[in-house]
Amino acid sequence: MNNQSIFQIMRNQELRSGRSYDLGKMDLKQLWVAYLTHGTILLYFGLIIASIIGIYYTFTGWIPVLSSVVVMIFGFSLIWYIIHRWIMHVAFLYQIKWTASLWKRIHFDHHQDPHLLNVLFGSPLNTLPTIFIVGGGLGYLVGGFSGAFASIGTALYMTCFYEFFHCIQHLGYKPKSKYVLRIKQLHVMHHFHYEKGNYGITNYFWDKLFGTFYEDTKSRPRSPTVFNIGYDVKQAERYPWVMLKTGAPPRDRPAGSNFREQKKATSNNDQKAA
Repeated sequence: MNNQSIFQIMRNQELRSGRSYDLGKMDLKQLWVAYLTHGTILLYFGLIIASIIGIYYTFTGWIPVLSSVVVMIFGFSLIWYIIHRWIMHVAFLYQIKWTASLWKRIHFDHHQDPHLLNVLFGSPLNTLPTIFIVGGGLGYLVGGFSGAFASIGTALYMTCFYEFFHCIQHLGYKPKSKYVLRIKQLHVMHHFHYEKGNYGITNYFWDKLFGTFYEDTKSRPRSPTVFNIGYDVKQAERYPWVMLKTGAPPRDRPAGSNFREQKKATSNNDQKAA
C-alpha cells in the first residue's frame, strides 16, 4: 500500500468509513494526501494567503506584526485548552436544545469514534468565528489592523499545525520521533482511558499548570464516559436532542473500534516507561 500513487490513494474506498477517512486504517503517506486535499485545510491555506495580503496593505512596521505573531503563538495553546476543557467537555451545551447540535459536531462525534477524519477537524463555521474574533481582536489590540491580520494568519497556521498532529495521534502509525510518539500516547489516553485530562494536543503546559495532566494509565482510573464524554443513555433520555440528531443512543465505545488493542498498547507503553 505504501507504493500506491497519490491518485490510487484518493480512489481507495477501503480507507473510508461512512462519511470520512478512517485514520486507524491509514499510514503517513495516505494521511498527507487526505490532509492536503481536505476542503477545510485548503480553506485555511487560502485564508492564510489572504491574511498575508491584508498585512501587506495595512503594514505600518514590523514591530506590530511580529508582536501579534508572538502573542498568538504563545496564546494559541491556552485558547485551545480553555475551549477544549470548558466548552467541548461541559454538559450544558447538550442540555440546551439550541446548542445540542453544536456540541455534537464540535466534540461528541469525535469521542464517539475518534478515528473519523471529517469529525476530527473542527467545522469552519465554528472555528473561523473564534479565530477572527479572538485572534483578530488580540492582534488588533497589539498592532492595529496589520496586527489583526498577522494574528489571524498565525492562528490559522497554528490550527493547521494542530490538526495535522491531531491526525497523527489517531493514525495507525508509530511515529519515529520520541516527542511525537509521546504526545500521541498522551492523547490516546484522553480518548481511550480518561477524558477529563490531557486536553492539549502538542503542548501540555496548561494541563500541568491546571492539574489535568497525567502521564500514564496508573495515574487515573479508567472513565466509564471516555467515549460519550458524559452523554450516556440516562442523559440522552433526559436531554434527547443529540441522540435524535445522531439517530441512535450514545455508545460507550466506538462502533468497530480496536478498543482492546488501544488499551493494551497503552498499558504496554506504560510498562516500558516504568
